[in-house]
Amino acid sequence: MLKAVILIGGPQKGTRFRPLSFEVPKPLFPVAGVPMLQHHIEACAKVPNMKEILLIGFYQPNEELTRFICSAQQEFKISIRYLQEYAALGTGGGIYHFRDQILSGGPEAFFIMNADVCSEFPLPEMLNFQKEHGEPSSFVILGTTANRKQSMNYGCIVENQQTNEVLHYVEKPSTFVSDIINCGIYLFTPEIFQHIGAVFQKNQQDIDEQTNGWHRAEAIRLEQDIFTALAGQGKLYVYKTPAFWSQIKSAGSAIYASRLYLNQYHKVHAERLVTTEDGGPRISGNVYIHPTANIDPTAVLGPNVSIGTGVTIGAGVRVRESIILHGATLQDHSCVLNCIVGWDSTIGKWARVEGTPSDPNPNDPYAKIDSETLFRDGKLTPSITILGNGHTPKCNHSI
Repeated sequence: MLKAVILIGGPQKGTRFRPLSFEVPKPLFPVAGVPMLQHHIEACAKVPNMKEILLIGFYQPNEELTRFICSAQQEFKISIRYLQEYAALGTGGGIYHFRDQILSGGPEAFFIMNADVCSEFPLPEMLNFQKEHGEPSSFVILGTTANRKQSMNYGCIVENQQTNEVLHYVEKPSTFVSDIINCGIYLFTPEIFQHIGAVFQKNQQDIDEQTNGWHRAEAIRLEQDIFTALAGQGKLYVYKTPAFWSQIKSAGSAIYASRLYLNQYHKVHAERLVTTEDGGPRISGNVYIHPTANIDPTAVLGPNVSIGTGVTIGAGVRVRESIILHGATLQDHSCVLNCIVGWDSTIGKWARVEGTPSDPNPNDPYAKIDSETLFRDGKLTPSITILGNGHTPKCNHSI
């Protein structure tokens, strides 16, 4: 029996994703037509013997999250529960706090996945890899290759090239360590809680009992507190995936992730992609259109476009490399390129709204996307992508 745990964070995280995360919890932001979190759940539901998916975070339970969980349970025929942390406990503290719920039913292993990554999620391959490497209780990190410069923005893994054992782990090193980086997707056995528990006990001893010690002792990071210590102990292995992977930290990276998922739909969800049909808009490349959208047949969409619920697109509109969110209106002959157009926004007639692409270097197969912040040194950075987020009859490009 297997389980999966998806770490969804909370409202004070994801500042690079603002203002989009003001409207909807970041894990529910639509990427390639479905909530970001749904891609994880679809991958988990396909794994044989997967009995339950737990979401751990510190969002207040709300109608939107509850509705999503109910809908996903019905669609994927699997138990999905949300466990709310009382505070931000870190990637290790959250699963340790809810270890009884994770271990109930006696799973032999469980996946841990960060919600803000986009991936092909090679979960069955990780299971097979675990059986072939090390002892049955070994742990597996999903890794991928980055270029030398960008690798320092991630957790870096030094491996034994013959056995794939993790010999050394450093989170965001100041100098180059390795071009193998941590993807934020793990396969653990219940024994991991012994190692997290040891860190918890040490934290308790180190903390003065007078200072909210319990919370601080429970705040544990898998990366710095657990992986660094486990490296070189014959317990931790890295499975390197050649498939696509990216973080989703900023609006620009959401457009890039949408492109990756839309491309993957050819293999796993061909029904989500539309093609040019008589009486319909002209489609170029990979495009998702929600059935409730109303699109003029003279519009040209694509490549890499996702159109949400209730969107209206007028005559002669051109959309490329963009996400158009629920209820937005693109009036006649407007042009939208490299943008996220916000909920219920309006782009006026003949308006041109163009964001700046933040794609990885196409000439470097190991390049990752640079997740820029909206502000640096107190100044607004040049637009990564333009976010139309409001109610206005004219072109809305406030960023």
